[in-house]
Amino acid sequence: METQSATSAPSGRAARLRSLAARALGGTKEASVTKRLAGTIFVIRVISAGLAYVSQVLLARWMGTSDYGVYVYVWTWVLLLGSMMDFGISASAQKIIPEYRTRGDLAALRGFLSGGRWVVLATSSVVALLLAGVIHLASPWIDPNAVVPLYIGCMTLPAFVVANTQDGIARSHDWMQLGLMPQFIIRQALIIALTAGALALGLNLGATAAMIASAAAVYIAAIGQMVVLNRRLTAHLGVGEKAYDVRGWLAVSLPILLVESFYLLLSYTDVLVLQQFRPSDEVGVYFAVVKTLALVSFIHYAMSATTAHRFAEYNALGDKARLSAYVAHAINWTFWPSLAATIVLLALGKPLLWLFGPQFVVGYDIMFVAAIGLVVRSAIGPVERLLNMLGQQKICATAYAVSFLMNVGLCIALVPRYGGMGAAASTSLSLTFETILLFYVVRSRLGLHVLAFGKRRPAS
Repeated sequence: METQSATSAPSGRAARLRSLAARALGGTKEASVTKRLAGTIFVIRVISAGLAYVSQVLLARWMGTSDYGVYVYVWTWVLLLGSMMDFGISASAQKIIPEYRTRGDLAALRGFLSGGRWVVLATSSVVALLLAGVIHLASPWIDPNAVVPLYIGCMTLPAFVVANTQDGIARSHDWMQLGLMPQFIIRQALIIALTAGALALGLNLGATAAMIASAAAVYIAAIGQMVVLNRRLTAHLGVGEKAYDVRGWLAVSLPILLVESFYLLLSYTDVLVLQQFRPSDEVGVYFAVVKTLALVSFIHYAMSATTAHRFAEYNALGDKARLSAYVAHAINWTFWPSLAATIVLLALGKPLLWLFGPQFVVGYDIMFVAAIGLVVRSAIGPVERLLNMLGQQKICATAYAVSFLMNVGLCIALVPRYGGMGAAASTSLSLTFETILLFYVVRSRLGLHVLAFGKRRPAS
């Protein structure tokens, strides 16, 4: 539209409408790239969800209820701790890399791309050793069948954390397939293949064997990703001087770590509290509901992963109008697809839950309550990434912390009496409260209207 010649330009109302549409999308080029990359991420996450469904069904059938329960318990800890042990560097990469690139500071950029990964590898290895020591000391009080799998989980953490960091680096260069496929596709496929291979060899597929297969899958995927990423970075930047500002990296990353940590805790609170107060079969039904609605969360994740580094780039350039328009575009492409996906999932809820087993259909009513919080959160799009990229990490972390504490209190109050319905209501109420907080924070701190509907305040 910007390069269209005067002789071919549309006239009158049509021209004005197209101009308004272009501004609403944050620029034709940016909108096109964002939708394409977000679509790629969404497809990867959907395929990953399908592989996760298949792997869960197969492992449960191959291992039996008891061993599968131990495996899920240990793997959940790997996912939770592994997502926090990078000290926020995987997320802050989407802020640091665009800023170095905008300043033309190639030495600092090369230093971060190399040194950032060494930092998280060293720190996660130390933490993993400390956790192994804690497991050793606490072994008299731990289920004997879980001790060895927990040790293997500790061994898995360094590679898991480095892979997360490489994901952030790749996404900051718009290499979405390189960032996501090793973790979400290749790793899942390797877990299925390795456990199936162990079963074919006649090995006893217990929790220990499944964790060994999972650890091997994590290391293979992370090393392969590292080789390809290093080649691309060398071709992109060349070989040259490196400057290491570890203190500056951590100054940006640690507040973001708080945001990510509270978000993860907010996401896991309902299941963890439900496990304490209700029977295991009810926990299983609730977990099936959460997994079924995960498709809605994938949309939010796709837009967050695609837009974060562009928020940082436009802010570094001082282009407030472009930033405002791009934020509006990201919110619209988070909310409306999320709403559509929610309607489809609720319409197909019973047959989807039946895939887990006929007994899981009883969770259909819970889906409606759980969906409310997801839709409400999508109405403001990936604003937590916006706040993180624009230096508002502390206030964002505070909002998440308050929402997390609210969720804990509500779950403890409602879950013992109402079970899964109480957990869903607690989480939806907490997400709604979090959405309201973030809306007012962005409006007061940044002067932006971050809602999928209503008038957007002009950028100042």
